[in-house]
Amino acid sequence: MPHLTVRQVMVLAGCVLALATFSIGVYGLVRGPADTTAPTPTRRPAEAEVTARANDPAATLQHRALLRTTDPIAYARAVAESLFTWDTSTGFLPTDYTSAVLADADPSGEETPGLLADVAAYLPTVEQWLDLSAMGVAQRIDIVEAFVPESWDAAEDQAHGRLLPGTTAVTISGTRHRSGMWNGEVAASSYPVSFTIFLACQPAFERCHVLRLSQLDNPLR
Repeated sequence: MPHLTVRQVMVLAGCVLALATFSIGVYGLVRGPADTTAPTPTRRPAEAEVTARANDPAATLQHRALLRTTDPIAYARAVAESLFTWDTSTGFLPTDYTSAVLADADPSGEETPGLLADVAAYLPTVEQWLDLSAMGVAQRIDIVEAFVPESWDAAEDQAHGRLLPGTTAVTISGTRHRSGMWNGEVAASSYPVSFTIFLACQPAFERCHVLRLSQLDNPLR
C-alpha cells in the first residue's frame, strides 16, 4: 500500500457513504398517504451494541438536547451543531450523537422514518466510527451562514398547501473541521459543507421541530 500523507489520511477518514436521494414533493414533506410498513433490518453485532447503548440512560448525552425555540434560524443552527459536533475518543457511538436530533423529530411521527435515513447519512457508520476512534478523530463545524433559501417560496408553491403550517427550510453553509492523531502526530483537515434543514414551528407546533434534511452538499439555494 502506498504511503499516504497526513492530509490524505484525514480526508479518507472524512468519507461517508452515499447519501439518500429525496423525491421532490418538497423532499417528502407533502402530506399524503404514507406507507407505515418498514422492513426489518438485519442486525449485525456492532448494530446490536449501538441499540444497547441507546437504551442505556448512562450512555446518552443529555447536554446535547436541542434549543427549544420558535426561531427557525436559531433552531436550524442548533440542529447543525448537534449533527456535526462529535468525538470518537469519548466512548460514545453515532446513535448517542444523533439521539438529540431524532428526539426532536416531527411529533406526529410522520416524517420520522425519513429523518432516520437522513441523519444516518450525515455520520460515519459504526464500522467507520470504530476505525476513526483508533485515531481519536473529533469533528466540529463553523457555521458561516444560516438563511431561508430564495427557492423555498417556489417549493412551497409546488406543495399546493399540503405542508404543515409553519414549515420552512433553512440552508446552512460552513466549514467542517476534523482532527485526530496519526503516527503520534496531530492531523487535521477542513472543508466546506452545505445542506438544508426542513423544520416546522408555529402554528403547527408550540416550538420548532426538525422534519427532514437535504442531501449533504446539495442544499436549496
